[in-house]
Amino acid sequence: MKALQSYIFRAISAIVVGALLVKYREETVTWLTILIGVIFFVSGVISCIAYISARRTANGTEIFDAQGQRITPSMPSFPLVGIGSIILGGVLALSPDTFTSGLMYVLAIILILGALGQFFSLSSATRFAHISLFWWVMPVITFITGLVALVKPALIATAPLFIIGWCLMVYGLVELINAIKINQCRKSFEQSQANIAEAQEQKAEETSQPTAGPDVPELEPQNHEEETTEPSQEA
Repeated sequence: MKALQSYIFRAISAIVVGALLVKYREETVTWLTILIGVIFFVSGVISCIAYISARRTANGTEIFDAQGQRITPSMPSFPLVGIGSIILGGVLALSPDTFTSGLMYVLAIILILGALGQFFSLSSATRFAHISLFWWVMPVITFITGLVALVKPALIATAPLFIIGWCLMVYGLVELINAIKINQCRKSFEQSQANIAEAQEQKAEETSQPTAGPDVPELEPQNHEEETTEPSQEA
């Protein structure tokens, strides 16, 4: 549940930052840079705390059923996006004037890290759910947008922050939907695996018990009385 909350918070943070970029990209860039830094720093801290908490609660023992499928929940993935958010958020919040001109590049790095995080989450979810093509295409678009803004910003014309802002909102929305749907699929998978394991255990107990055969009546020896014949007296 803590991991789900961190995903949701990160998604909402991306949506808020994207909306601010779309609306206030030309005015008050300094305070916007500070606000973006604080949001991403807090988001990264929450992601790392959720990862550490999940690692502590996991016992590290993997249990598989008879078909070789994992029954126990998988270990949480390393919070790559969370660490990147902490570093970039701290830099943005503490030195906004230095990075005001480079805000576009910082946000482009955030988009690239976010897309990589979505790829990792989707690849992990393929073990217990079918992922349609649409959910793979969205992080590809996010990754390409961030890469273009980082390497060739001239390709996105005169409104790079506007495009990045919209891309951040799309990323946040996709991240929010992915977090909810993956969490639901994981719970359903774990419940089905638990039911299968319970049924197999019950079946094994039934087969291990000796089967009683049909009742056979006991045969007791019959006592035959010896018949004594007396000789007949002739008259």
